[in-house]
Amino acid sequence: MYKEIFNITLIQNTIRTATPLILAALGGLLTSHTGILNIGMEGMILLGAFFGVAGSYFFESYLVGVLFAVASGIIIGIIFGLFVIKLKSDEFIVGIAINMFAGGLTMFLLRSIFGVKGAFSSPRIQPLPDISISFLDKIPILNVLLNNHSFFVYVSWILVIAMYVFLYKTPYGRWFRAAGEFPEALDTVGISSDKIRFLSSILCGVLCGFAGVHLSLGYLTLFTENMSANRGFIALAAIIFGAANPLKTYVAALIFGFFDALGIRLQGVGIPSQFTQMFPYVVTILVLIAVVKREMAKKQSMLAKIRSNINKNETLKADKLAR
Repeated sequence: MYKEIFNITLIQNTIRTATPLILAALGGLLTSHTGILNIGMEGMILLGAFFGVAGSYFFESYLVGVLFAVASGIIIGIIFGLFVIKLKSDEFIVGIAINMFAGGLTMFLLRSIFGVKGAFSSPRIQPLPDISISFLDKIPILNVLLNNHSFFVYVSWILVIAMYVFLYKTPYGRWFRAAGEFPEALDTVGISSDKIRFLSSILCGVLCGFAGVHLSLGYLTLFTENMSANRGFIALAAIIFGAANPLKTYVAALIFGFFDALGIRLQGVGIPSQFTQMFPYVVTILVLIAVVKREMAKKQSMLAKIRSNINKNETLKADKLAR
């Protein structure tokens, strides 16, 4: 039983299940750096998944499905930015509203366009192709782990490195970070912090669209109601755990993806699905507890240093007065 669960296929499945988390988290950390916590990623992923299937079905092309998913992400990113940045609405309320809107809209369109409830699949839906890397065929272990994955698996790896370089090695990345940390300073030098935030919201929508279309055309070849399955919130937990650093966030997404894949494997050996479905969420809660403890420890350490400096200053003043 142990070998049936913990084997190289589990790692392969981890890579696949982690991909939507990685893509969504990369989008969310962009808005995080500009000072916006995007709770609406869940809805963005769901809309990307639905419109990806719709585009692929009607045009019998996965490329059109990807374009539809990206378009939905851009539109919802603009809406999110309009309310949060321009109208100064509360980002949490707007994010929750987007999630509710996405859930209701996809259910309505599933019934009105495809005439089904729950799930929709069809031979006309063209899935994302698996990418074959020829030189890996000769390396058995790497062939299983790294070869013949969906297109967006490889895209996510590239984007992690690109995002790190962009944020920490380019002036444009400094603009994004300044928009969240020192928006007044950014405005002073003639760069609009609101425009940077707006752009981050749109890019987040695009990346969540990628995550959604990977779910519906790469990981599966169908759409089911609420198929995002709280991945937007898990991606948010990965951002918090990784301190909005692309590399650390990638590692966090892999950890969550591992437990998601482990839960699926446990179902295959007869463990009830109600138990295995708890895995990702239990891990999320534990990770958030660890993050809170880490932040509290940092604050206590800073307070201790401040108190120590105050005590030193008071001692110096007392010595001067004594002299």
